[in-house]
Amino acid sequence: MNPLKKLAGQTAIYGLSTIIGRLLNYFLVPLYTYQFTDPAEFGVITEFYAYTSFLNIVLTYGMETALFNFSAKSDDKATVYGTALLSLLLSTALYLAAVLWQADTLAGLLRYPDRADYVRWVAWIIALDTLAAIPFAKLREQQKAQRFALLKTTNILVTIVANIFFIGLCKWAYDSGTAGWLAWAAELYDPAIGIGYVFIANLIASGLTLLLLVPELATAKLRFDVALWRRMLAYALPLLVAGLAGMVNETLDRVLLKYLLPPDIAMEQLGIYGACYKIAVLMSLFIQAFRYAAEPFFFSYYRQQEARELYAQTTNWFVIACSFIFLGVMLNLGWIQYFVGAKYRTGIGVVPILLMANLWLGVFFNFSIWYKLTEQTRFGTYLTVWGAAVTLALNVHWIPRLGYMGAAWATLACYGSMALLSYVLGRRFYPVRYDLKRIVGYPLLAVTIWQLTEWMPALPFWAEFSFDNALLLLIFALVVVLERHRLRGPLPACRS
Repeated sequence: MNPLKKLAGQTAIYGLSTIIGRLLNYFLVPLYTYQFTDPAEFGVITEFYAYTSFLNIVLTYGMETALFNFSAKSDDKATVYGTALLSLLLSTALYLAAVLWQADTLAGLLRYPDRADYVRWVAWIIALDTLAAIPFAKLREQQKAQRFALLKTTNILVTIVANIFFIGLCKWAYDSGTAGWLAWAAELYDPAIGIGYVFIANLIASGLTLLLLVPELATAKLRFDVALWRRMLAYALPLLVAGLAGMVNETLDRVLLKYLLPPDIAMEQLGIYGACYKIAVLMSLFIQAFRYAAEPFFFSYYRQQEARELYAQTTNWFVIACSFIFLGVMLNLGWIQYFVGAKYRTGIGVVPILLMANLWLGVFFNFSIWYKLTEQTRFGTYLTVWGAAVTLALNVHWIPRLGYMGAAWATLACYGSMALLSYVLGRRFYPVRYDLKRIVGYPLLAVTIWQLTEWMPALPFWAEFSFDNALLLLIFALVVVLERHRLRGPLPACRS
């Protein structure tokens, strides 16, 4: 099979759990923003999940990628797996004990002195997800995409059902004073928990997922090779720093909005930004699905002669797909915006900026495979630390002046500059002949087409919807005609 088609198939399977599943999860946004009409309440969720993103990086400390690297180069894969698993098990236990012990203190530091329960719930969510990370990585390494997708989809569906039950049913029954056969639902709802039911739903799903991974955990040979662990740690720690810096780029804006804006508007602005950020979910979900499939895919082909040509073509198709996602969302934003409550729609202007920012984050991932393949992971640290510095500087400068729009522009500047720097460094250490005309041209074409449609006179909804999506299909057909020859026949040998 053509390796690009194989990668596309793997991405599609992973997308079953990420894109399709998370799209279902995306429909929880209306539930949250219509049930909790005060954006400040949604701001609580936005803030806590920003912290969760940081801690997920810290507690896995690059061991997933280390597993891919050392397993691909070792004949004793069981020892590699057991060493990584035991390492995370010990570190996660220490983390959980420390947080539960100091939950009240941490709640006070976060300005939630009466919400230590939120801290405890989130701590358990992070711990359970961390323990599941290595078994999930093993499924990816073994290319068991179907089981991976099944478990991830189950996690998402349980999260959705639990949210609908607690917030959709129980809260609705409580607020409406429903008597009769739904009185039991009203009694289950505690208004003091409020938005915290989002954490409870997540905790239930994370616990169930870990239980479903018991077969992968039970079959692991718990061998801990100290010498191997040290080598894995040396490989992984730069990725930890890079991952932390990357998470700064992705989520620090949501933390800084709380502390850089006046207290009377900060949580409201944070809630609006967090809700509108969700509208850009299609781009980030596609990138996530692609990364699940692409990372082990890139490692499996790195010894082959045509590998560099393969990486270049993969990046071309990735950019084309992301450009269509951008265009599809923006041409349909007129009705997509109603997925968030009325008070949240004032922030809709961040959507195109965040979509394009995430596109360049995906390009950065493609460009940066060189330092993982050549085991020069320190460059990942340098690049993401650079991005973190850009993020911090621009957010501190722009948020007080522009609010959440400043945060969005800082995100775009960060990812764009990281992609450029990674390309320049890659040309020196692992040159790949990327087609820059396509990589830059397709996103510019998407933005241009969207802007041209914005200048058109207003049309009735049905006419505008029909015209915009017919235009999207026409452009798609033209691109397929122009690009289809690139998937025909065997890949050419690498000329780099």
